Amino acid sequence: MSEMRVIGIRVNEPQNQPVLLLRESDGERYLPIWIGQTEATAIVLEQQGVEPARPLTHDLIKNLIDALGHTLKEVRIVDLQNGTFYADLVFDQDLRVSARPSDSVAIALRAGVPIYAEEPVLAEAGLVMPDEREDEVEKFKEFLESVSPDDFKATDG
Repeated sequence: MSEMRVIGIRVNEPQNQPVLLLRESDGERYLPIWIGQTEATAIVLEQQGVEPARPLTHDLIKNLIDALGHTLKEVRIVDLQNGTFYADLVFDQDLRVSARPSDSVAIALRAGVPIYAEEPVLAEAGLVMPDEREDEVEKFKEFLESVSPDDFKATDG
């Protein structure tokens, strides 16, 4: 299992599909996850420190967790099946709730908790981008031009 950091949200052209880009904190692999526009907006707003006048859905979820007396410990991206990623919200007393990675990351950013990816997920979908001296954003843009979500669907074999 590797701790991941959020690089940011990019848009895959020409489909205008947001992509969440994670990178190993102590490694070279990147993990791109295609997500919805609403979740992308929630992640970007939190990264930019924008506080909406009223709580957005992910803010509400964090507020509910706090109000119910629980503590979110971490988020784990636990599986990849047929091109779909799966995540768990891990709470105190090892309580786990399954969630989409996009929602999980948006909540993790608000709660200030670490994000991890299981090794089998990274082995299947993690990417090493060459020439570490280049700017991460530029490397990712080049990568997006060469792939589609179908490239991450599991194959029999």
